[in-house]
Amino acid sequence: MFFMINNDKIFELNMEGGKKLYAGIDIGSRTIGFVVVSDGQITLSKIEDTGFEPLGTAKELLVGDYDRVVATGYGRHAARSDFADQVVTEIKAHATGATHIFPDVRTVLDIGGQDTKVILLDEGGTVIDFQMNDRCSAGTGKFLEVMAAALGYTGVAEFGESALEGSGGIKISNMCTVFAESEAVSLMHRGAPRADIALALHASVVERTAGMVQRIGFTSPLVFTGGVANNHCIVTLLAEKLGIDVLVPPQPQLVGALGAALAARKHGDGSPTSF
Repeated sequence: MFFMINNDKIFELNMEGGKKLYAGIDIGSRTIGFVVVSDGQITLSKIEDTGFEPLGTAKELLVGDYDRVVATGYGRHAARSDFADQVVTEIKAHATGATHIFPDVRTVLDIGGQDTKVILLDEGGTVIDFQMNDRCSAGTGKFLEVMAAALGYTGVAEFGESALEGSGGIKISNMCTVFAESEAVSLMHRGAPRADIALALHASVVERTAGMVQRIGFTSPLVFTGGVANNHCIVTLLAEKLGIDVLVPPQPQLVGALGAALAARKHGDGSPTSF
């Protein structure tokens, strides 16, 4: 079972004059998320590919006048030395953003382009423990991108849709990206249905992720954030594996940026920042 809020929802632009604007920017390995909040409401949100010049892309998103800018993600420290007033860790940003959307959340799972994070929260939304895998791309968005290309899919979206049509019966024994790719291609050459291989690869990601979630001793409700949360096959298999509902917010890639924007509002001192 899983519950997914409409991922097609687009936050409305509502830039009313005279109100303070607080910006949060999440500079990740694959995408940059940007959120502006005012009076506790999201007034603007955007997602762009990180590209080869992350700071340049970030500053293009930030054109305007803001009362405070807070950065998070891989590029947060570079942003601090360039344009950000403050930085917050990815753990704090995702916890804050997820709690804002789902006040009762107790576990946050974030899978991005190159890492996986599991965050435990108390009843008040305070982080009490976390685990992070950032040393290997296995089980991340990058892993799915590589496997999609190896099997000839046009992208991760088509890869995930195809996996939902798989019948099972195949198991991928390697989680290392290089060896898993070789195993998947070998299976295809031996005549295994492509959708079945796709399902097996998704199942291997879920197996690794579920183990990480279970080791930390998760509590539901569990909120799934990051780009991989857009993959319905991963969400469905994870909910089945854990035996719980998995909550997915609208635009799950923006939860970190939302948390950063909320941190900007909390610590805002009224001093405007312009770009």
